[in-house]
Amino acid sequence: MSKKLIFSSALALGCSGTLPDVASEVSRRAPERATTEPAGQVVAAALPSEAPVTLFQARSEFNRITIQGEDDRRDLLFEPSLAIQSSVRLSQPLDLQLAYTRAAMVALAAHPNPTRVLVVGLGGGAMPMFLRAIAPKLSIHVVELDSLVVQVARAWMGFREDERMVVYVGDGRRFIEKSDQRYDIIFLDAYGPSDIPVSLTTVQFLRSVCARLSADGLVAGNVWSPTFNELYDSMLRSYQEAFGERMCVLDAEDSGNRIFLARGDGAAFDWPDVARRAQALTKEKALPFDLGALAAPGCKQVLDIEAKPLWDE
Repeated sequence: MSKKLIFSSALALGCSGTLPDVASEVSRRAPERATTEPAGQVVAAALPSEAPVTLFQARSEFNRITIQGEDDRRDLLFEPSLAIQSSVRLSQPLDLQLAYTRAAMVALAAHPNPTRVLVVGLGGGAMPMFLRAIAPKLSIHVVELDSLVVQVARAWMGFREDERMVVYVGDGRRFIEKSDQRYDIIFLDAYGPSDIPVSLTTVQFLRSVCARLSADGLVAGNVWSPTFNELYDSMLRSYQEAFGERMCVLDAEDSGNRIFLARGDGAAFDWPDVARRAQALTKEKALPFDLGALAAPGCKQVLDIEAKPLWDE
């Protein structure tokens, strides 16, 4: 659903705009176990440090998918880029392997009591599996465009649905625009082989995301840093247009990723409180990484950006 972009310079305060009328259905289904066929390689979150054993390759309608692994680690990659899309340790779902996934989990400390979460973009399922392990009663919806990615996540990455974790196969934007659900946290982590689909970067889409948030809900979006993303400033302005200037940017350790955090009501985060809750979560859940340390540097508000936001045609 790629769309041509046009630009505007107006700035919204919190959620604004109306939801478009979308007639397309988004199907929900549990795919069959993945089968092996010839294909591909890699994609978008972190560069692999070594060349582990290739366990599986296949071509879907949207991607050429490769699974690589060593010991109990599994990496999911798309062609033609040379970056890891998703990485898990089969025996340790709490041990998030990629820096951006760890940084994104600061969102759990930015909401006082999340009960319903949406993840757009399954990949190998690392983030939904972490959420399930840390919060067994959490209701988790996942939307993934590529049915083969879902099959591969189940067959090779240890991903399992349950009564509270449901995967919907379909376009993430259409799902959000059609949904009447409200979510406490929406994680935006949908990538193609090299970047975010254009339709998931525009102000109209982000306003639809905002409309699906609960009263105190928030969004956490995974975005390539300016080094790898020529549209970074425009994406940041799109978030500001949809959520207000108090949205902020969290660095993902030494990765090429940034996490955009924004509240649906346009309010600023009480970051000292977020950092305290992140530290408490680390201890309470015995996390294998320090969520408090990830939150401690703060979430930066960025003002006076010259770039203009991205709009649908």
